[in-house]
Amino acid sequence: MTNVLVVDDDKEIVDAIEIYLMQENFGVIKAYDGEEAIKKLKENDIHLILLDIMMPKLDGIHAAIKIREYNSVPIIFLSAKSEDTDKILGLNIGADDYITKPFNPLELVARVKSNLRRYTSLGSINVSVDNIYTVGGLVINDDTKDVTVDGNSVKLTPIEYNILLLLVKNQGRVYSIDQIYENIWEEEAIGADNTVAVHIRHIREKIEINPKEPRYLKVVWGVGYKIEKQ
Repeated sequence: MTNVLVVDDDKEIVDAIEIYLMQENFGVIKAYDGEEAIKKLKENDIHLILLDIMMPKLDGIHAAIKIREYNSVPIIFLSAKSEDTDKILGLNIGADDYITKPFNPLELVARVKSNLRRYTSLGSINVSVDNIYTVGGLVINDDTKDVTVDGNSVKLTPIEYNILLLLVKNQGRVYSIDQIYENIWEEEAIGADNTVAVHIRHIREKIEINPKEPRYLKVVWGVGYKIEKQ
């Protein structure tokens, strides 16, 4: 069974989310603060986390930071805050998605399924051994999902991996922010600029020697991003 860890200090919200998810045959593990969430994550087989930001003991931001030290499980933040700064903060510390309260239950379930699809795809192993893409010293093995730069392993989140793979598979082609979002998130790009830009910056920090002067992941000002052919 696919298990979702639902973390919120409001028990009524947790119980409501549990009902929606169980109707879709998800297993639900519940926690009510960041410390309990980390404990439950270590004790259970968790495939995705719905994580509130404002909580006692350990808030969602600091809980996510700790989780990202050892686990790449998809994290969707839940918050009553809707400002772009909060969304960017969540993405900056490793979240994969962001839902603002109050949310539509159907949208929440759709986001859960979408993120799980990407995560499952990332973790799967294909029978082919030919899916290796090389750009200079950057190598992606899409069978094992390994990424290396000059022989050094690079750890990417599922979203980062899929963005990089999209661009590497299409070396030289410029993708707009909307095109990247719609390819990776598989939904219409509305206000996607900050979301994509944050993930691009994270990828650069991981694959570039000098992110300010990127060798691989280039911006085409006013148009989008591309992987430079080498």
